This record gives sequence, C-alpha cells and structure tokens, in this order.
Amino acid sequence: MRNFVSDRAESLSLMHGSPDSWMIDECRDSGVPEIREEVSATWLGCCRNGFQLRPPVKQLLKNGLFHGIGGIGLFPVFRRIFAGRAAIVMFHEIQRDCRSELMTGTSVELFEYSISWLQREGWAIVSLEECLEKLARNDRSRRYAVLTFDDGYRDNVSVALPILERNNAPFMVYIPTAALTRTLQSWWLGLREQIRSSDDITIDAMGIRIHCPDFRRKRLALTKVVQWVHQDYKRVAALATTFNKAGISMSALNERYFLDTCALQNLARHPLASIGGHTTSHAALATLDVSSARAELVDNRNYLENLLQLSVRHLAYPYGTPGACGPREERLASEAGYSSAVTTRHDQLSNHKLNQFALPRIGVSSSFDSETSFAARMSGVQLAAHRLLENSRRMIGARLGRQ
Repeated sequence: MRNFVSDRAESLSLMHGSPDSWMIDECRDSGVPEIREEVSATWLGCCRNGFQLRPPVKQLLKNGLFHGIGGIGLFPVFRRIFAGRAAIVMFHEIQRDCRSELMTGTSVELFEYSISWLQREGWAIVSLEECLEKLARNDRSRRYAVLTFDDGYRDNVSVALPILERNNAPFMVYIPTAALTRTLQSWWLGLREQIRSSDDITIDAMGIRIHCPDFRRKRLALTKVVQWVHQDYKRVAALATTFNKAGISMSALNERYFLDTCALQNLARHPLASIGGHTTSHAALATLDVSSARAELVDNRNYLENLLQLSVRHLAYPYGTPGACGPREERLASEAGYSSAVTTRHDQLSNHKLNQFALPRIGVSSSFDSETSFAARMSGVQLAAHRLLENSRRMIGARLGRQ
C-alpha cells in the first residue's frame, strides 16, 4: 500500500495558493495509516516548494479503495451491478519509456494489461461502429469495449499497433488536421520538452519561476501549468512567448511525435483501424464563436476524407471537458455530418438514454492509473463510489435542512 500511495502522490494535481481546510482534515482523519502518513508527507513537501495540494487527496483515497476492493475479490460483484454494457477506452501516447516522458502517456505494460484484462474478463473489443450498433439493438450477449487514440501519435503505430494486431483488436484514431500539417500548437508537448530539459523554468503568462531539478518536481511543475491551462483554454496562446524564449519549435515537436500524411494513409488502410476527426487546430470549441467552431469541424472532416478517400463519421472533441464542449458543440457536430462524438467525461455506456454526440470515455494514463485501478474503473467501482458520495451529500443536505 505504501509504495502505491507514494507513487500516486507524485502525480497529484497542484495549485498555487492556501491549503484547503477539508484537505487538512482528510490528511488527519484518514482511517488508513499509510494513506494518512503519505498524504501528510506529500502535502508538507509540496508546501516547502511553493505548491499546495488540491482535491486529488481524494484520488489517493479512491485508489486505496480500489486496491482494498480488488484485494478481497469484489470486482466481479461490482461489475454485475454497476458496469455498463460497453465502454470506450481512451489513450493518447503509448510510451516505451514513460518516465522519460514525465508519465504523460500510457506505458506499454499498462496498455498490454488493459487489453488482456478486457479479453480475460469477457469484454469483446470491437469497433466504435459495431459497438453503437449493438447497443442500438439492445444486444446483451456480451460487454463491449472500444479502444480509441487521440491526436495521432507516431507511437500509436510503432508501439501500439503490433500489440493490437496480436490481439486482433479494432481501434479508432482521432486526428486533428494541424498535427499532419505541423502547424498544431501542441502546447502540452512544448511544456513537457521545456520542463524535462531544464531545471529552472519561467512561465511568463503565469508570472512564476519554478525550480524542478528532479523527476518528482518536474512532474509537479508540469501538472501545475497544465492545470492552469485547463482552467481557461484561451491561455494556450499566452504560452507562445515562453516557448519562443526557450527555443522550442512547435513544428519540430509535431514532426517528432505525430504521424505524417503518408503514415496516416497507410494506417487508414489497416483492417483494424478507423480514423475519426479531432478538429482542424485542436481548439476548445466552446471558446470559439459559432462560425469558427463549425469551420473547425467541417474543414477537418473534409481534409481527412480527401486525404484518405474514406468516409470520416466519428469525432473526438479536443479536451472533451464540460468547459470545452457542450450542447452547442453536439449540435454543430451533427450538422457537420458526424454520426458520433466522444468526450473525456468518465462513464460507461448503457442501452438507454445514449447521447451519441456526448459519449463518455474511460481514460488510461500511467500518471494516475495502475493495473488495479484500471480493473476497478472498468468494473464500475468508481461509478459505485460516485453514487455513494452523491447519496451521502443528499443525506447530509437533508439533515442540515431539518436543523
């Protein structure tokens, strides 16, 4: 338990500011000594470096719950009660050396485990098209899993594809036009490159300088800045000055990490592969006016269809959070000719009330996930915990209302 909690503590999201009182209480009151000690130690260490923990203390407690339930063999019970009929699993990079990339993708080991676990537990890995068709027919003979990859990284072919082939596993890759034309403002790659290559970084737009000489502090620094961007996606443009000063070339990073047009054309002909849209520039659509958001969707679909000479019917919203896409974007995706769109909202799929333009996914990243947490989330443990939390909140609210 201690090693697990300590490892996950290094991956906590961070923010600059004062520690929240609820967080201190959770550190003090946790019933699991290992979690209590590790959370407290991590928080104190972060304070010394000018960082404070945010609600991810809850992530530690959640992962402890996952390990506890898995340790006594209750995953099958939860799966029967809480798991959906299908799940869309989300990957980005599949990295041979996750640590050198600051734990920003999924390790080969976790990727292979995810596929083997699905097959061992009776999930049929199918294409997105087949999955949606089976749900529409209310096919309850199996549970179905769809494997998706966002952005079109080179390692999706060089690393992931041989594993997918060995397992005869269909998959979907969502491609932004700008990744292929090398014009993508891949700020997350720029940040990673800057932080891992320097022990001191200055983020001008945030007005901060961060000392990060070791792996742990580099991870914390990266998480801090990424979280700042996710609070307002318009901040992406403000990072350009930082990258220019550091001599970081977006086009060079795009060339290093993303598939080129020839490689994508070859991939699109693979019998296991499907290609979907991911907008032109990877912009958070909700931050754009209607005309610009529509153009992002239509132009990306037209570009891919002309390049591949194939129909492109499925979409992944960039970022996929409630702040990046909502009902307006769902309507625009439908009008642009897509038949489905996926988000990054965590959930599984059931047979009823399925909104095909706001499909949830279960993301898998070595930054937060282990083999046990993957099995737990696929088994519905996180959904069960969420429902328990919501019920508890309602009960507390009702009691307070009566006082």
